[in-house]
Amino acid sequence: MEPKKPKRDVRQASLAEAKAIIADVGLEHLSLREVARRLGISHQAPYKHFPSRDHLLAEIVAQTFAEFAAYLDAVPRAGDPHADLASLGVAYLNYAARYPLDYRLMFGSTLPDPSTHPAMMHHARHAFDVLLSALARLPERSACSDAVRTQDALFIWSSLHGFAMMTQTRALETVALPPDSLSEAPASLLMRIG
Repeated sequence: MEPKKPKRDVRQASLAEAKAIIADVGLEHLSLREVARRLGISHQAPYKHFPSRDHLLAEIVAQTFAEFAAYLDAVPRAGDPHADLASLGVAYLNYAARYPLDYRLMFGSTLPDPSTHPAMMHHARHAFDVLLSALARLPERSACSDAVRTQDALFIWSSLHGFAMMTQTRALETVALPPDSLSEAPASLLMRIG
C-alpha cells in the first residue's frame, strides 16, 4: 500500500500562486481560474477559500501590510525621537526598494473595497500607527492633538510614498536628480521635523 500524499493546503498555495501571477503577468491577469490552472487543481477549489478575486487579493494585501507593519515595528530605537523618526522613514524607503512588488500591491494598485475586507485595512492601519507613535514621541509633537498628529503623519507618509514611487519609476533621473545624490534627503528632512 502506497503512503498517502500529504494533503495540499489549497488556501496557502492559492495565495502564493496568486502573488506569482501578479509578479509574472500583472494584477490585471489575476483570476481564481488562473490560480487553479497553474496549481493543477479544479477550477472550483480556490472558491472554497475565496468567494471572489477581490477576497483573494484582499488577503494578499492584508498579509503584505502585516509584513510591512512588522518590518517598520522592527526598526531599532536609538532613544532620540528625531533619529527614530528618521530611521523609520529610511526603513519605509528600504522596504519599498527591497520588495517592490509588495509595495506596489499596497500602494500602487486599486485595492478591494475596505468596507468588505476589514482585515486588510486593520493591517494597513497598524503600519500607519507605527508612524503615528513615532511622531507622538517627538517632544514638540507630544502636546499636539491626535488630529494634528494624524495630519502630520499623513503628510510624512505621502512624502515617503512619493519619494519611493519616484525612485521605483526612475522619475528622479528624468528631472536630472539621480537617486544616489538624494539617498540622505528623506532622513535629513525627517530629522528636522519638529
